Amino acid sequence: MQFEITLLEPAVKFIEGLDAKLGAKALRTIELLQYFGPQLPMPHARKLEGEELYELRVRYSTNICRLFYFHYSKKAYVVTSGYVKKSQKTSRDETRFGKLFDLETFSWQGERNESNAI
Repeated sequence: MQFEITLLEPAVKFIEGLDAKLGAKALRTIELLQYFGPQLPMPHARKLEGEELYELRVRYSTNICRLFYFHYSKKAYVVTSGYVKKSQKTSRDETRFGKLFDLETFSWQGERNESNAI
């Protein structure tokens, strides 16, 4: 089953700013989300405790990054933002930032940049 994935502008800019190999790995992890949807297991995806937000977990060598996303509809996910992980625990500040782009700012009825849809 294929799921639609939409990348919001902060997520696109984040991925573009990653080094080539980590960026490629991030895009591959997004493709896995597109293919597996809610069945995507650890170590690739995890629901954030106490949140309606999930994280894609990307690792290349010693570099680690996280991409926040949420389930928008039956077959659609929205990737909101990302950050490079520098400590063991997910940063609460980054989680709050990921939530800023949640359903409050994303509207399926509004103008949609098709180049950001995968």
